Amino acid sequence: MSTPYASAAPYYARYVPPYPAELYALLVDRFALDGSQTVLDLGAGPGTISLPLAPLAEQVYAVDPEPAMLAEGCRLAEEQGRRNISWLRGDAAGIGRLCLPRIDLCVIGGAFHRMDRVQVPVDLDAVLAPRGGIVVVTSVAAAWPAVVDQVRARFLGPDHGTAHGAAHGAATRPAAGPGAGPSDEPVDTEEVRDAEDHLAKSAFSRVETTTWERSARCTVDQVIGLQFSRACSNPALFGERKDAFESELRHALLEHYPSGTCTRTVTVAATVATRPRR
Repeated sequence: MSTPYASAAPYYARYVPPYPAELYALLVDRFALDGSQTVLDLGAGPGTISLPLAPLAEQVYAVDPEPAMLAEGCRLAEEQGRRNISWLRGDAAGIGRLCLPRIDLCVIGGAFHRMDRVQVPVDLDAVLAPRGGIVVVTSVAAAWPAVVDQVRARFLGPDHGTAHGAAHGAATRPAAGPGAGPSDEPVDTEEVRDAEDHLAKSAFSRVETTTWERSARCTVDQVIGLQFSRACSNPALFGERKDAFESELRHALLEHYPSGTCTRTVTVAATVATRPRR
């Protein structure tokens, strides 16, 4: 059974921007990544985190419930020569069924709030090495101009694009849990606090959040591509009207951004959770 991200996968892989290099520097520092570790990317999507992490680890297990996302990840890995990533279909509810080896680090990009935030740390406690930990990555971005939702509503109705749409990448993904890069979907900072609170009550109760803020410039083509990367406005929802939606949205965006580009501030938060020192 496919998720709302089946038709969105190619757009997700192409248009969702990468996380900042500082995130990976933090992971190297906190978990002493030197190419000998095993990493689990839970809710991996098309490898937004897995692909940059691959050179820093011996093995990466990229887990996602959507086959189309995994296919995009496999394609990108082949293009980039990343041969140490295993692409596994699964979700956060089935960690125990994945038959994973001992894991040194689990990363979750933008999907933790859609998971069972009590059970997932319990399940990870069984597979994470003594010095291992969980890193939840969340993106907070300003909303797109109102014309984006207005055009979408004319094609799909007023309920799409609100409350995170049909759902998941910052990216909001389905409950099963794929993750995302710094995304087109604004995420409330309450999600960061929620992750901190749940992790602090788990076996991984040493919790610390680091944030980075940057300005991101987007072209109109990128804004449109990002809309198709979302569960609430994936191409399948538009059917034969997809091209008409794209044309109307492009016209509306160019009226709003005559230069053809816009700039948004994106904040990325990495919540690191490890077991208490003994």
